[in-house]
Amino acid sequence: MTGFAHTPVLLDEVLAALAVTEGSRSEGYYLDATFGRGGHSAAILQRLSSAGRLIAVDRDVTAVSVGKVMFAGDVRLQLVHSDFGQLRQAVQFAVRDEKILSGGFTGVLFDLGVSSPQLDDASRGFSFMHEGPLDMRMDNTQGITAAAWLQRISESELFRVIREYGEEKFAKRIARAVVNARNEQPIATTAQLAAIIAGAVPVREPGKHPATRTFQAIRIHINSEFEQIKAALSQALEMLAPGGRLCVISFHSLEDRIVKEFIQRNSQEDPVYAGLPDVPAHARPKLRKLRGAIHPSDAEIERNPRARSAILRVAERLAA
Repeated sequence: MTGFAHTPVLLDEVLAALAVTEGSRSEGYYLDATFGRGGHSAAILQRLSSAGRLIAVDRDVTAVSVGKVMFAGDVRLQLVHSDFGQLRQAVQFAVRDEKILSGGFTGVLFDLGVSSPQLDDASRGFSFMHEGPLDMRMDNTQGITAAAWLQRISESELFRVIREYGEEKFAKRIARAVVNARNEQPIATTAQLAAIIAGAVPVREPGKHPATRTFQAIRIHINSEFEQIKAALSQALEMLAPGGRLCVISFHSLEDRIVKEFIQRNSQEDPVYAGLPDVPAHARPKLRKLRGAIHPSDAEIERNPRARSAILRVAERLAA
């Protein structure tokens, strides 16, 4: 497992946004809510002082196991196995200080979606490029596999998932084809599913495999990704100190929309109090947006084509 390569996306931009080396920020607490293979975490640790601390969370037990070996001996880092929908609970496991838990973090980072090692490991079932069991669970120690879900889901619900989470215009055709195929035999592998989808799609997008959107949709559903993101962002906001930075990397428009709307909503006062001379603390803006969407450079995309669709959004926690 340790052989799978992973290049952290928008690394320089993330480090600039977190501003770890400015003033006393190197002595702060940081949270990497999506550890992956530790690329961003490693760079943050290089900039932390001996007094600084980094809490890293990942729902993939393999990622956590690899990370504990990679960073063995670095007392500044604590790794926790958890999905980030339970972010506060995961951090509480590592940080017992209530002052830190409630507004004491200098920076929080999310790198959303599936990681390169997960995509490249055929046994995880995330990619139609590699034949393997149709799993797709980010935490493969619990939950239902994609194969088991496809075997029991109704055609109408499958259509909804593919249409909403994959934005697939041939969702109805694909859902019908999947149901017809499973009636003949269980759909157990990525290659089986990819072939069924390819046969159902009459027109292909240039440069894109016909199974791309459907695989994305099923993965998002199996892992409750959007619900997790919404829950995690709210918890991260409450853990940020005034002046603390929230950095979120997303890889497709649906993820980015959730992040953008969250930052926008929390950068404004509650409209219920609009125009009033005294706005209570709970209704005042909690975040200040820093810049607009940040995209990878052409040079980074050339080095790492998977960075092409990445978008970084950054916001700063305001004083209460």
